[in-house]
Formats: sequence, C-alpha cells, structure tokens
Amino acid sequence: MDKKFMSLALQEALRAYHENEIPIGAVLIDEGGLLISREHNRIEQLQDATAHAEILALRAASRILNRRRLTGCTLYSTVEPCAMCAGALVLCRVKRLVYGATDSKFGAAESLFNVVENPALNHRLEVTAGVLEEESRALLKKFFASRRF
Repeated sequence: MDKKFMSLALQEALRAYHENEIPIGAVLIDEGGLLISREHNRIEQLQDATAHAEILALRAASRILNRRRLTGCTLYSTVEPCAMCAGALVLCRVKRLVYGATDSKFGAAESLFNVVENPALNHRLEVTAGVLEEESRALLKKFFASRRF
C-alpha cells in the first residue's frame, strides 16, 4: 500500500519537475486509505516560501475535510519533510508520515532534527522512511544536475 501512494507522490514530484520547481510531491490519505489531497512544490509559481508540497497537501485536506486536525491520516512525501513541514504535521495531528529520500540539509524527521517523534511535543507521528527512495532521489539529482553549468 505504501508504494502505491508513494507512486502518486512521485507523479506529483514529476509535475513539479516539469514546472521548474524542486521535484517534491505529497499525498494525504485518510484512515480508510481514501486519497484526500495530492500536491507538489509550487514555491516559484506562487512566489511563496511556504508553498511546499506537504503544506499544500495539508491545507487542501483541511479544506476538503473541513477540519484542522487530520487525525488518522497518513502523509506520503517523496522527500523527508523540513522543519516547517514536520511542525505542521505535528500541529495537524497527522497519524503517520511515509517518505522516500532523506534530506541531509533540511530534514526534520530523521536527518538534522526529529520534530515528528520529539517526546517534548504533545503529538508524535509513526514514521516509515525509504519508500521508493531511489526513484525520489534520482528525480532530485536530475533536477539539480540540469541547473548546474
């Protein structure tokens, strides 16, 4: 099941790639496995530093479900969330995070920080890392290689 939803997140990351955005995609499903939202990075398009795939997916899900708490939901992201996105996952009370590639520069679920499982916070997420990691990492490498001279 994780690979199925991560594949959808990868489709979103590919959309970002074709729109000249950093290729990160995210999907959010409910506790029954129903797809609620799917998004990709739109930072450049919207000229908004907070327009990360994860944030956009959380916002869309909150509008669709008409609630701010997304208890029971799982977020799939092609890349380990940053501190902003990890904090939003905690505040939205997402149950589970599944991600592909780790992010040694900005990751806040394992690499630099572990916001999503921090015992000092009042909510912690279940985390599964490395789902379709190679595909997620390859898309990022392709994107950044195309921008280097």
